[in-house]
Amino acid sequence: MTIAVRAATLIDGTGADPVSGRFVVIEDGVIQSIAKDAPKGAQVIDTGELTILPGLIDCHVHLALGQENIQQRLLTPLSLNTAMALVHARETLDAGFTTVRDAGFTTRGIKLAVERGLFPGPRMRIAVSPLSQTGGHGDSLMPSGVNVSAVDPDRPNGVVDGIDDIRRATREILRAGADQIKIMTSGGVLSPNDEPGATGFSPEEIAAVVYEAHASGKTVMSHAQATQGIKNAVQAGIESIEHGIYLDEEICAEMKKRGTYLVATLIAPLWVLRRAEKDPSSIPPYAVRKATEVAEAHKRSFRMAAEKGVRIAMGTDSGVGPHGTNAEEIALMVENGLTPMQAIVATTKTAAECARIDTLVGTLQPGKRADLVGVRGDPLTNIALFKDPGSVAFVMKDGALHKRS
Repeated sequence: MTIAVRAATLIDGTGADPVSGRFVVIEDGVIQSIAKDAPKGAQVIDTGELTILPGLIDCHVHLALGQENIQQRLLTPLSLNTAMALVHARETLDAGFTTVRDAGFTTRGIKLAVERGLFPGPRMRIAVSPLSQTGGHGDSLMPSGVNVSAVDPDRPNGVVDGIDDIRRATREILRAGADQIKIMTSGGVLSPNDEPGATGFSPEEIAAVVYEAHASGKTVMSHAQATQGIKNAVQAGIESIEHGIYLDEEICAEMKKRGTYLVATLIAPLWVLRRAEKDPSSIPPYAVRKATEVAEAHKRSFRMAAEKGVRIAMGTDSGVGPHGTNAEEIALMVENGLTPMQAIVATTKTAAECARIDTLVGTLQPGKRADLVGVRGDPLTNIALFKDPGSVAFVMKDGALHKRS
């Protein structure tokens, strides 16, 4: 059956100016054309006065993580955590995000459950288990000796040291179904044993990961907040820098030269502080301190990257904050240097390129999967509408209507 979605205003994700009064013509879940008239016999879906955009893409989520405090995490059975990940997947799709790149802890089984239509959720690219050195950002061993990271047979152990161990772990994670490898090349905010300015893994260890991932046709994303950790990741050929809190001009120039993506997750430290204010037991004091310390540097680095022409792809670190609130990052990117259209492109076309699925999604063009989102209002004149999840009134994924309100 041919479906024609009427758009009063259409933004196609390429950066081109909006157009009015268009129909997105769809067959078998694929866009056939953008037309002024609906084909004869087509099922017409009129979206009223909504602005229609490509399905939004978040390049950094953690569907398997929620806002539980440490005690709650220790008391949560693995099977319940899996069920909650599927709830988070639905919430993410409800918010207009038809594709996500998961940066750790979501397993192949969760991805397959959504792919097979057992549960609603976005298209996923998963990293399965992040790689961390002992005492690094991914090492969840607390000072008491308790490890708050669940043992999951579907997630290989990612805390490793030395070239041989990190090479073997990378291969195990690829075997577990990873679409990309996630590595921690610096410390972070929520980790108990390091600081955001600390460098993680040696250049030789990072090179081993990059080699193994590239040998399998996969990319690498790096949690990198420290200046040296970012530099090591970029020089090793890692495709995307996550967070990038302490960038400098030299790194920005190298990222632009290489085409390295920045996935800044500006919302992440804000959510740490919001959670701590709402429920002090949900965030350890050390994380509140670190989130406070990095906030201004994070924004400065993003502005520098935008000014220097670094490729920016949208990401949120959702899981740190509530799933389904992802779109607030779009408004934050504009508050920190992007134009509204640049922020939309970063959340559609560029995000699809970063996730290596730009042949499938990211723009509303013939041959792409029919992922569409409709929002109330004009995001080019009121980017703040993305701060309200209720502004998303229409969601279609692969030509199937998921939400209409």
